[in-house]
Amino acid sequence: MILNARHLFYRFNLLLFALMILGFLQGCSKNIKIPGGTSEVQRDWTPKQADRLWAAILKQAVDSQGRIDFAGLAQDPNYLRAYVAYIGHNAPHNRPDLFPDHDSRLAYYLNSYNALAMYGVVKLGVEGGFESLLDRAKFFKLTRYVVGKKWISLLDYENKVIRPLGDPRIHFVLNCMVVGCPRLPQVPFQASQLNRQLENASYEFLNHPRNVRVNKRKKVVHLSEILDFYTEDFVDEKQTLIAYINRYRKTPIPEHYEIEFIPYDWMLNQQ
Repeated sequence: MILNARHLFYRFNLLLFALMILGFLQGCSKNIKIPGGTSEVQRDWTPKQADRLWAAILKQAVDSQGRIDFAGLAQDPNYLRAYVAYIGHNAPHNRPDLFPDHDSRLAYYLNSYNALAMYGVVKLGVEGGFESLLDRAKFFKLTRYVVGKKWISLLDYENKVIRPLGDPRIHFVLNCMVVGCPRLPQVPFQASQLNRQLENASYEFLNHPRNVRVNKRKKVVHLSEILDFYTEDFVDEKQTLIAYINRYRKTPIPEHYEIEFIPYDWMLNQQ
């Protein structure tokens, strides 16, 4: 698929570069440190121990539709703070002994990205969402977190660490806490189950009418803008975007259908 102007408009790196040229981002950066007051034990947790804590957070704060209780997390943030402290001390790059294979690393990245996005909303007191470009730039690029004792933004975490692993299914599980995102699951991603979890999430996302709508009369398919943001991750010389989607569709979409994209909803996905 040829990248059109709309696709380029929404590409974060290009947008942020333009904003930096204009000088809008000066003085807007923020570093979120490892939460203070958390127990030193987080430094020595195993991934299984951390997964149990993340599971408790998801059970506490996420409903069956993937909506998040940000107000409840703000009132009782201790579990989330502890898990973010674990992320700050432990990651595949500085603790390879804890993450010995591809699936254990990817499961860590998915869980930690979602947890940091959740923590960022709570810590920064985000209300409403990220409707403006500047709001998105501040939250996803200019706010940095500690992952394995290194600073990184959510935008760089996704594009420089997670996407290079080459699995397009990550786009159906990474959650930036807004309505347009995939449903946030109520259980952690685990290395032993990761392929099944990613397959199930892809199937769910690409069969949900919020993300894929087929108009047979007009021969048009309307797709989540996630598939526009990251088109290059789904297509190659042998596979079109519709062909990739059809791998998970109950009812395949004719490949000659025209594609239109559903505007992304940047409002917080809150209970």
